[in-house]
Amino acid sequence: MATLTEIKEFLEPKKMAFAGVSRNPKKFGAIVFKELKSRGFELIPIHPEADRIQDIPCFRRIQDIPSGVENLYIVTKPENTLPLLKDLDETRIKRVWIQQYSETEEVMDLARQNNLTVISKKCILMFAEPVKGFHNFHRWLTKITGSYPKMA
Repeated sequence: MATLTEIKEFLEPKKMAFAGVSRNPKKFGAIVFKELKSRGFELIPIHPEADRIQDIPCFRRIQDIPSGVENLYIVTKPENTLPLLKDLDETRIKRVWIQQYSETEEVMDLARQNNLTVISKKCILMFAEPVKGFHNFHRWLTKITGSYPKMA
């Protein structure tokens, strides 16, 4: 289970590669992408078939992202998450946030074997400031029920 310290370390640089952004504006990946952009995040989209998403140039493979990117957010179908992690050897990625329902046991095992800091089973919109609307209510609820992450 990720600590609040790890979550803050992931979000603090406000820069991350983003795997799973959709060209369809109604899909969850596109919604999260747009919302994180509105919160001031610099996002580097990875999409195997798109040249641009929401007016930002895309990279076809994770190995093609610019150097200096250390964080990767993944919001893909579970079967697409493992190949992404396997390709991390050729990058400088140190921290990975796997959106809830995008992970599998095999994915989590590989991440541990590669000594990655992994955040999973959490919605990034509950932690990326400013948190508002439903996500703010959900954060409040997790705090009062004791399931909000603790500082390390």
